[in-house]
Amino acid sequence: METIEEVREFFKKDRYATESGMVIDEIGDKYAKCSMDLTEMHQNAVGAVMGGVYFVLADFTFAVANNWKEQGCVSLNSNITYLTPAKGKRLIGEATCIKDGRTTNLFRIDIRDDLDNLCATVNITGFKKR
Repeated sequence: METIEEVREFFKKDRYATESGMVIDEIGDKYAKCSMDLTEMHQNAVGAVMGGVYFVLADFTFAVANNWKEQGCVSLNSNITYLTPAKGKRLIGEATCIKDGRTTNLFRIDIRDDLDNLCATVNITGFKKR
C-alpha cells in the first residue's frame, strides 16, 4: 500500500474499529495517527468514556502503524494506563515505535482528546509473523 487512501481501504476490514467510528488520519514510517468522534455510544454508566474505547483506539492505531506497509505483525502484550477522563468531543491516538527488533517491537500509543489532554498511554509489544 502506498497512499493513505489505500491504507484506509485495507483497514475498512477492521470492522469493529471502523464501525465504532475510528479513522486513519496520518501514516509514516512505523507511525500512525487515528482518531474518532465520541458519542453517547462510547459512554459508560456514569457518563465517562468507557475504558475499552481508549484501548480499541490504541490497538487500531498500533495495527495501522505496524501493518500499513507490510502485514504480519500482531499484538503480543499490551499495557494501558488511564490518566484522565476525556473532556473533549474527539479522541486521537498516536503510535510511535520505541524499539524495532527482528521478531518483536514496542510501540507507545498516546491517547489524547481534542483539548490536548493526555487521557491514556498504552505500551504494546508486537510479534512479527512475517
